[in-house]
Amino acid sequence: MSDSEFPLVQFMRDGFDPAAELSRIRTEHPVFPMEIPGGQTVYLVTRWDDVRGVLGDHERFSNDFAGVIGLGSNQEDPGGLGFRDPPEHTRLRKYLTPEFTMRRLRRLEPRIEAMVEEYLDRMEAKGSPVDLMEEFALPIPSLVVCELLGVPYEDRADFVKLSTDRFDFTAGPEASLQAINDAMTYLTDLVARERRNPGDGLLGQLLREHGDELDDRTLASMADGLLTGGHDTSTSMLALGTLWLLENPEQAAKVREVDGYVNDVVEELLRYMTVVQVAFPRFAREDLELHGHQIKKGELVLCSLAAANRDPNLGEDMDEVRPGRATAGSHLAFGHGIHRCIGAPLAQMEMRIAFRALLRRFPDLHVAGEIPWRKLAIVYGVEKLPVAW
Repeated sequence: MSDSEFPLVQFMRDGFDPAAELSRIRTEHPVFPMEIPGGQTVYLVTRWDDVRGVLGDHERFSNDFAGVIGLGSNQEDPGGLGFRDPPEHTRLRKYLTPEFTMRRLRRLEPRIEAMVEEYLDRMEAKGSPVDLMEEFALPIPSLVVCELLGVPYEDRADFVKLSTDRFDFTAGPEASLQAINDAMTYLTDLVARERRNPGDGLLGQLLREHGDELDDRTLASMADGLLTGGHDTSTSMLALGTLWLLENPEQAAKVREVDGYVNDVVEELLRYMTVVQVAFPRFAREDLELHGHQIKKGELVLCSLAAANRDPNLGEDMDEVRPGRATAGSHLAFGHGIHRCIGAPLAQMEMRIAFRALLRRFPDLHVAGEIPWRKLAIVYGVEKLPVAW
């Protein structure tokens, strides 16, 4: 690998696995300085304990992307809670936390099960072969997010495209930024409509209970954060998890036949795949030292979740899938600390329902073509997943 490729190494994969060079960096350079265009140095952190330490230390590391690059007010940055620091982060997260308890999420469980069965019916009616991404992995998470927020049915196709485009860097950073801006424009309009006539979704409920405390732009940014965390990530996990299960039929059979086994499979696949390859960027709040590197206030620190979740210090044979494994600590697929993904229980529920229903409906499901993998995307996955039965 050339020096020019080092700034991109955290986005590179070989099938399911992070680039081999990332493993070498984790072993030899736990904090790896990289020069990016413009001459700025950023520091890549790759070991599990160091990544956990950075993500859990909001006193020394800031998520306030807007403030660092000079955008101004918090209302101008997308990403919801992911780009905000306490006390603003604390204030906004308290509105969302009650909506993501398991008790509240169980309200959505029958709807998710119905969505899954509906799209399996469609697949069966369409006939073999199909692109599982298009027919199943893409629509299910997007519809769950739409259902959660209260997005009108007639808007959902456009909503799906906006959420997907932001993570694809192949068209350049300008296209990704435009998709983010378009999503924020839509969500701000949706919040305004919900304020006039609150629906049954999360936005309507927040407006009924806290409408005087949340302006339209802030609430749109919170919704954008849920979209960022809940759509493309779950789509990629559904596709990659299914692909791995199809390549490991003995595991697929246990998911179909053994009650509760899917829970262990989901947790281990979340760690193994780590579809969100890099956490939201952190900025040093002060001059500090990490593994002998002097990091100045305002400099950027990137945490490789993919490298951390394969760290041999976490357990044995971390490059293998072992459902139910014992590890020295929890995986970081959902991040860590105050910015850990608030929608993690919802994502886990989606995976458990979808994997088991899919494998039971099509017990002889198999890959039926070449797999085009995503390249240089924050959220890793496949472009298509041709399957047959």
